[in-house]
Amino acid sequence: MEQENRHSAMIQSGPRLVRVLGRWDLTALGVNQVIGSGIFVLPATVAALVGQGASPLVWIAAAFINTVIILCFARAAAHFRETGGPYLYARTAFGPFPAFQVAWMMWLTRVSSQAALANAFAIYLGYLWAGATQGWGRILVVIIVIVVLAGINLGGVRQGSWTVNSFTLGKLVPLGAFVLLGIGSVRWERFEGFWSPEWGGLGQAILLLMFAFGGYELIPLPAGEARSPRKDAPAALLATIAIVSLLYLLIQIVAVGTLEELARSETPLADSAQRFMGPIAGTLIALGGLISIGGANAGTMLAGPRVTFALAEGRHLPRLFAHVHPRFRTPDFSIIIYATVSLLLALSGTFIQMAAVSAVARLVFYATTCGSVLVLDRKGEDELEQGSLRLLSGPLIPILGVACSLMLIGAADAFALSAGGIALLAGTVIHFGYRFKSRQSMN
Repeated sequence: MEQENRHSAMIQSGPRLVRVLGRWDLTALGVNQVIGSGIFVLPATVAALVGQGASPLVWIAAAFINTVIILCFARAAAHFRETGGPYLYARTAFGPFPAFQVAWMMWLTRVSSQAALANAFAIYLGYLWAGATQGWGRILVVIIVIVVLAGINLGGVRQGSWTVNSFTLGKLVPLGAFVLLGIGSVRWERFEGFWSPEWGGLGQAILLLMFAFGGYELIPLPAGEARSPRKDAPAALLATIAIVSLLYLLIQIVAVGTLEELARSETPLADSAQRFMGPIAGTLIALGGLISIGGANAGTMLAGPRVTFALAEGRHLPRLFAHVHPRFRTPDFSIIIYATVSLLLALSGTFIQMAAVSAVARLVFYATTCGSVLVLDRKGEDELEQGSLRLLSGPLIPILGVACSLMLIGAADAFALSAGGIALLAGTVIHFGYRFKSRQSMN
């Protein structure tokens, strides 16, 4: 106990994170992280799984499930002002070991996503410069993307948030143009069978769309750097799901209504845009893809390192991970470690296996967050600020959120489930190994 108190005192006596993020910053982070590369390919995949006419119905179903989960995130966020997000909720509700597993799975999800997004950026850049997809050209692109974003975030959370905000606006412009210019060209007869999806592919389609909607869990992570996190984080979560759900549904409608062979397309938005905007549309959509993936990279670099920072503050990792740069007030060591691991994964190609782990990992901490609301509301109702978000349905929404998450985990294939199990086992070893080392150093 004495060592833990000394550990906490050392963290608290050093430089602290600065509260500069507002409601728009958090909303931009959420929209930016949710709208990544998935929307540029999944319209075709969903159409192939459930039928082209019925595919918008699946996006509506996925939006409903994610709204249920986001309501739980928003309610949990109303209880806290500290950095940590789902990790913090699990630690308060269920204790240190479940909390560590949540954070561990979140960190693995983020770091593998960072690596995957860096490689996806190289692939999309290859549409404009063929050398970006192979050899030294690919290596150079991946290094530049990760190193530059790490440097921006080391220089201050404000610079990091400005970068995210800029990318968010940049990605919404081409997608908004796609919808506005394409909606008039939609042929509504192509939605025949809207209410009759191919049921055999429905579960897999919704599971895939959980990744298209995923990323909003990052919104409460930098709460320790937000001006009014108990109010702004819930508001940003709800604004994010509203913006993204509407945009995704309209994009799918335009894609279905303008591209007859949607289910067979590898680049559905580019092919669709070419039909109603002409040949230059492919280049415009490729640029939109670069902006979108670059923005997701920036947002992940901003939020991902805050996981290990929160773990160190909670005494689950060495206090070095909670070190704050004395000048820039950023978690410098956590950023450096995060960027290094991301770069190694991106260059080695093993981020593909890590992406499989994230399939189950994300749903694990979704279920945990939904479950934590039941405990947090019972423990801390009197601590909530006036005007905080309240769930009028009582325990119904958290229970529904847990059930949806578990059902979707059950829809994953054997490899993804096995990979998730291995990741949880690794987290168990790290957690108890550090605890054992800490106790040994106390003796």
